[in-house]
Amino acid sequence: MKKNNSYFKSLFLLIPVLLLNIVKLNAGNILIGTTSVDITPELPVALTGQFNTRIAKVIETPLTANIIAFESQEETGESDAAIMVSCDLLYISNEMLQKVREEVGKKVIGLNINKIFLSATHTHTAPVLENDSTFSFRYKIPEKGVLQVDEYVRFFVKQVSDAIIKAWNSRKPGSITWGLSHASVAYNRRAVYADGTSVMYGNTNNPDFLNLEGTEDHDVNTLFFWDKSGKLIAMTINVPCPSQVVEHRSAVNADYWHPVREKLKQRFGMDVTILGWGGASGDQSPRPLYRKKAEARMTKLRNLSETEEVARRICIAVEEAYETVKNDKHKEIKFIHKTETLSLPVRKVTDEEYHFSMTERDKYSALIAANPKLAEEHLARVTWNADVVKRYNMQKSNPNLDYKTEIHVVRIGDIVLCTNQFEFFTDYGLRIQARSEALQTFVIAFTGPMTYLPTEKAVKGGGYSAVIQSGVVGPEGGQIVVERTVQLINEMFNN
Repeated sequence: MKKNNSYFKSLFLLIPVLLLNIVKLNAGNILIGTTSVDITPELPVALTGQFNTRIAKVIETPLTANIIAFESQEETGESDAAIMVSCDLLYISNEMLQKVREEVGKKVIGLNINKIFLSATHTHTAPVLENDSTFSFRYKIPEKGVLQVDEYVRFFVKQVSDAIIKAWNSRKPGSITWGLSHASVAYNRRAVYADGTSVMYGNTNNPDFLNLEGTEDHDVNTLFFWDKSGKLIAMTINVPCPSQVVEHRSAVNADYWHPVREKLKQRFGMDVTILGWGGASGDQSPRPLYRKKAEARMTKLRNLSETEEVARRICIAVEEAYETVKNDKHKEIKFIHKTETLSLPVRKVTDEEYHFSMTERDKYSALIAANPKLAEEHLARVTWNADVVKRYNMQKSNPNLDYKTEIHVVRIGDIVLCTNQFEFFTDYGLRIQARSEALQTFVIAFTGPMTYLPTEKAVKGGGYSAVIQSGVVGPEGGQIVVERTVQLINEMFNN
């Protein structure tokens, strides 16, 4: 009996060791490569993000693409990767993504190029990326004396693909950790009135104003990356707010992400790569709809610009998170990267929406025909409405039109990254986070072509960002993205 007790005691003591070995077999050693590259256009250049054509002749800040190439290598010889690229652009066109992947694939043998995803910070003072019938916003761009769209796209593809290759080839062993903090950056920008209507940037100093339509998310999710010696080499910052403080200017500007990067580089080192990720924020803005004078006074007393004020808040949150988690580094982690193409139902165009859009299209077309110079002001409105007319005619012959969209779900240790291409309303992001089994869930929007994805509530309220012209996919498609994203996340953490 003593012998048996001794045997079982020894076996019991071995259990933690056996479990540790199992964990190690399922955890991979991580390799990290980072770099940044300039994607600032030559001047003059046409800017995207507003209805009117804006020709920038001034560069107020550079535009950059910031890259982290991440690989996990298991003892079994298996590996997986994620190449994450954050760009100071309004959105990412399908053409640009495909060309970047193709160029990288030519020079990096064996890499699954579908593990590359590009996201935009959604600055409204960056170059036009498309100018043909495939995109509902078209601009009247002079054929001479201004950088053409195809010229910028070629420049962007070369810069970013070369930088990805550089980051991939430079990857070395390192460690990673994750943190959570908070900053008041995102404010709901849809005002609701007594008649049930909603207006983006609506006047709140109005007796009929009732409330803001949706919630706000002040989380700042962060990842920190170190090299083998413990030197900080990169970080990602996920803020659920578009970068559009200076959106109306006719100048090249990375908006608040530029002072964020500058301030953090001064604190942590000029060679630290910093990725800015926008979150679920189609109904958010970095400018509040009320208490504007009080905010302006505090910003003035701090002797800061508006973008610097937003950066100040973000940087405080990042530094607080860093100080809290800097000693919780992980060299071996569970890493899974899944990507899928979802088929979403195209939002149906009603007869009323069709007739209204056709009337608007014809009205602005007539103005341009009478005075061609007005094309700079009105062409985007023509094509914005013409796209709805086109969809209506298509759905008559095919009532079940679908829209293909790519998503990525990436488990890194205890946290998960999940992407979508849309101006995803905040409620969708909260649905994903609330149901996710991950410790922290980073919702990364703007990883593809730009189109709003409003909620049911927003569609009922109407207004820009929720009307039929603003997006190809409606609430039904939004919930499909939520459900499939949550399913993929929870499979990663429950299997």
